[in-house]
Amino acid sequence: MTRTRTANPRRRAPRRDGFTERARRAIDSLLRQFPELREELAHGTGSTPGYAHAVRDPSPEQAARRGAEAAEDRAAALWNAQHGLAASGPGGAPLRLSVLDTDMDITASLAELEEAVHDRLGLPAPRNADVPTRLVRLLRLLDTIGRDADLAEHVLAELRRMARRCARVLGDTEPIRRIRPRCPLCDSVSLRAFTSRHIVLCVNPGCRCEDENCACHHTPGARHRWERAAWAELAVLVGCTVDDLAEVAA
Repeated sequence: MTRTRTANPRRRAPRRDGFTERARRAIDSLLRQFPELREELAHGTGSTPGYAHAVRDPSPEQAARRGAEAAEDRAAALWNAQHGLAASGPGGAPLRLSVLDTDMDITASLAELEEAVHDRLGLPAPRNADVPTRLVRLLRLLDTIGRDADLAEHVLAELRRMARRCARVLGDTEPIRRIRPRCPLCDSVSLRAFTSRHIVLCVNPGCRCEDENCACHHTPGARHRWERAAWAELAVLVGCTVDDLAEVAA
């Protein structure tokens, strides 16, 4: 994980409702859904004895190793499928590798995030702990984190990324939110923010931009989209601010 950047003194610190409440919602989501993720793992371990206990509190090194092993398993499964081979031998319910990957990612990323926060705030290194304990400890530091704009931005981005990934692997659908201004390309009320991917797109099937190389011209079913980096341009075109777009897409 990339360490947080040096704070820019000219940068405006995030508002309380712009960071603390959003970070709190992401943490609440993780606290609610991470146990479900572990339950999925427990149900999917089949006849692998002791796995549910072993996966409980892996270190970052263990998480990285298991992630590599899971990637190898996926590659082997794909090769078998391409060559018409089926898995053999006894076993219970198959382990969903996407669930395992998500568990490993959240466990390792949260440990790194908490270490980065403590390092930035000049606090002693955090003790090793399970995911819920780390989340509660971060929750208690939100007000302090919020005073550092760069740190707050990084923490919020990581918490939301982890919460989205956990939700996706458990089957939750991506939230879609309407943006009130009209599309600057087709003038229809068809702009939508896809919050998990941080994109805004026009859902009007007939909408086309001026760039003939854009996917909206040559890819069936594609819609013109504005990635996060293009939101400043979009904000000018529709007469709002980047903060307004970010608020809608939160």
